[in-house]
Amino acid sequence: MARTASIERITKETSIRLAIDLDGSGQGKICTSVPFLDHMLDLFARHGLFDLEVEARGDIDIDFHHTVEDIGIVLGQAIREALGDKQGIRRYGQASVPMDETLASVATDLSGRPFLVYNVSLPKVKIGDFDVELAREFFQALVNNLGANLHINVMYGDNVHHILEACFKGAARALDMATQLDPRIQGVMSTKGTI
Repeated sequence: MARTASIERITKETSIRLAIDLDGSGQGKICTSVPFLDHMLDLFARHGLFDLEVEARGDIDIDFHHTVEDIGIVLGQAIREALGDKQGIRRYGQASVPMDETLASVATDLSGRPFLVYNVSLPKVKIGDFDVELAREFFQALVNNLGANLHINVMYGDNVHHILEACFKGAARALDMATQLDPRIQGVMSTKGTI
């Protein structure tokens, strides 16, 4: 059974095509017109072992906000669609990822209940042209559309690039764990019989 999805979203602000294979090998083909986001999504694909294709155009002449947020929306929708009825998935995942002086801890629950905890203290700076506060907007859009709890806690770190890289890698690894099929799980991982 292929656990894949392709989503296209076109608005007055953005045009996004995204495809994901949850059981891939970490291949990314990313072109968002936002270079730092391309880098983060490539890391996300590689460390989650997801095959991910993203082609996006947006009103980046205004700023990157709409493009970044809308990619989070579409990625969340695609993962949710690829999971189907969630039969046999582990549901929970967690990862601690070091990146030089930084340590990020990420945990997720594919519960159907969206909630983001984002304990990531960053100065209001840019990495290249990327406003670092847009990372939170990306993760908020992702959890709202995936229907997941996502807790991102940076324990310590100084370099802003390292901090965000650890967050994206940690989220990818936690989602990889949570989306994995476990042959011991009959139905869904819930005493309610549904998630």
